[in-house]
Amino acid sequence: MMATATKWVLDPMHSEVQFKIKHLVISNVTGIFKKFEGICEAPEDSFENAEVDFSLDVDSIDTNQEQRDAHLKSAEFFDAGKYPKITFKSTSFTKTDGNDFDLTGNLTVKDVTKPVTLKVEFGGSATDFTGKFRAGFEVTGKINRKEFGLVWDGITEAGAIVLGEDVKLNINLQFIKQI
Repeated sequence: MMATATKWVLDPMHSEVQFKIKHLVISNVTGIFKKFEGICEAPEDSFENAEVDFSLDVDSIDTNQEQRDAHLKSAEFFDAGKYPKITFKSTSFTKTDGNDFDLTGNLTVKDVTKPVTLKVEFGGSATDFTGKFRAGFEVTGKINRKEFGLVWDGITEAGAIVLGEDVKLNINLQFIKQI
């Protein structure tokens, strides 16, 4: 991490990790991960060139349907027993315009690591009622699940594809400045 950087720690109580994937190519199934953690180290007064480390607990996946969640945790998908974490480590955090950034880094799902670029909107910063200084971000992007070894497919009797390949990510993060 950076020598002269400000450290920010993710506040999971005020953050969320959500994903959407097409089901039968006609609608989306939405899910969340309930447990995750992250650290951001950034140069003073700017998040440009920040370094971000993030991980989430695969076993905390929740699509509001226990049977589906169990299938997603199984070896056919995430194999949570063997690969309990999904991790992201940034390689660049670059301002593109105003409060918008590109966050590029290495995403690891199961035993596959690939570079991805996500869009980040800096929502601003504020001091909370306890005196903690916070910064908020919305992270969006899309990844192809098959590129990360999530290759399970199903076809209905009528020939319809059960599950899409693209996974849309919508992540809201709130970090607390460490003093």
